[in-house]
Amino acid sequence: MIHVPAQQTSTLSPAWRACVGTGRTREVLHADYRDSLALVQDEIGFGASRAHGIVHDDMGLVQPYTHEGVAGTRYAFSYVDLVIDTWLDAGVAPFLELGFMPEALASGPDTVFWWRGNITPPRDHGEWAALTRALLTHLIDRYGIEQVRTWPIEVWNEPNLTTFWRDADEAAYHRLYATTARAVKEVDSGLQVGGPAISPGSDDWLPRFADFVASVDVPCDFVSKHAYTSGPAQEVPFGVHQTLRPPQDLLDQFASPGRLLAGSPLEGLPVHITEFSSSYRPDNPIHDTAYQAAYLAPVLASGGDHVASFSYWTLCDVFEELGVPTAPLHGGFGLLGHRQLRKPAFHLYSFMARLGEAVLAQGDDHLVTRHPDGRISMLLWQPLDGTAVADAGHRVRLSLPASGPAHVVERHVDAERGNVRAGWQAMGSPLAPDRRAVEDLHDASAPAVHIHRVQPVGGRWEIDVRLGRHGIALVEVTGSADQTPAWSDDTQLLGLGGDAG
Repeated sequence: MIHVPAQQTSTLSPAWRACVGTGRTREVLHADYRDSLALVQDEIGFGASRAHGIVHDDMGLVQPYTHEGVAGTRYAFSYVDLVIDTWLDAGVAPFLELGFMPEALASGPDTVFWWRGNITPPRDHGEWAALTRALLTHLIDRYGIEQVRTWPIEVWNEPNLTTFWRDADEAAYHRLYATTARAVKEVDSGLQVGGPAISPGSDDWLPRFADFVASVDVPCDFVSKHAYTSGPAQEVPFGVHQTLRPPQDLLDQFASPGRLLAGSPLEGLPVHITEFSSSYRPDNPIHDTAYQAAYLAPVLASGGDHVASFSYWTLCDVFEELGVPTAPLHGGFGLLGHRQLRKPAFHLYSFMARLGEAVLAQGDDHLVTRHPDGRISMLLWQPLDGTAVADAGHRVRLSLPASGPAHVVERHVDAERGNVRAGWQAMGSPLAPDRRAVEDLHDASAPAVHIHRVQPVGGRWEIDVRLGRHGIALVEVTGSADQTPAWSDDTQLLGLGGDAG
């Protein structure tokens, strides 16, 4: 029995929904993405979104021309404005990741992804600085300096990997960062710029990055990195399988910048985890499972203890790094599948959004909170270590401070309930489900709801919750008087035992 105190012990950090990932900037213009954004904002309410490729060629930003033998460049902001307007209209601010290199500015042909993001340094750093200044000046003119100053500007994506930065050249990245950061501050000293946006496994970049920016007096307002717990990819057609480390490993990765930068010139700066999940692959079925939700529950509950934000990668499965997905549920990164199919991880976030700010108790399988009106909301989960699937559920018993009779609403998602992937597999995993099947999958994705009453005993409510296998639950306890009329008697529903009048 978990004895929950009446007094608040801490405040729930908002870091868990400060930002969410979007795959590629151009994908924001996809109708399915925009429908997903509206749903996510209605039920969760993220503060910002980060996407790759805001200056990639498919955004049409850099338009070279030649007139009378003189070369020039026109900057075209139409698609950039459409993307940012879409985000702002939904209540989401941009977290600006500057990349990939426009072909007209690139020093080489190396690219990544199906949509061919160029991963080479600029051939002329002055041209890159001019692009940076032009973009930010336009954003300030259109949206106002006070608003744009709140949008973090991150320089590149995972330059420690040869996949994303030619030869993973650290010195070349430092030069790019210095050029970009100085250009940002030339536009306005109050703009926030940071990096190095490294992937897991290269934390040694962080102290060297700190030494570099200090040695050449380059501005840095925040530090960013990514966090994943999956092992090497075991390829299968249209997918992968991977081992996982325990979820505590994600929290350790969140905490590592603070530890590594202690005593450095960057000590104390905000840390943003601008991508995190279990697997770093967009075709790993773990993302679609109930396991993913229970596995990440302790991370959402505690991640804000270490960082200013940690951004789930990604909002939805409109995501084309490996090409157009071949199935509605294909192991994509998204909280939502195509056509807004709610995955268990989506429910984890929607459950978090219904918690109060006042934390009463927190442990390996629970986070108990209270709202200003006295309601108690709690997130419960089955602890999973990433090494094996569970063969049974999990039980959580709590003793809560009571204020009279109450009703309890339990919402459950697990391997069988509220699990759209289980329903899709039962249909035979159709690659193109028809409209009726999609409607059925939406119904199958809804959490199971159980409502019951509880009476106080000795000034306490005792709540016994049984989670399903790989389960999470939102449990809400609300004080409520019993207004059932005295003549109500369900044993007499058929009128077989009492007087007629």
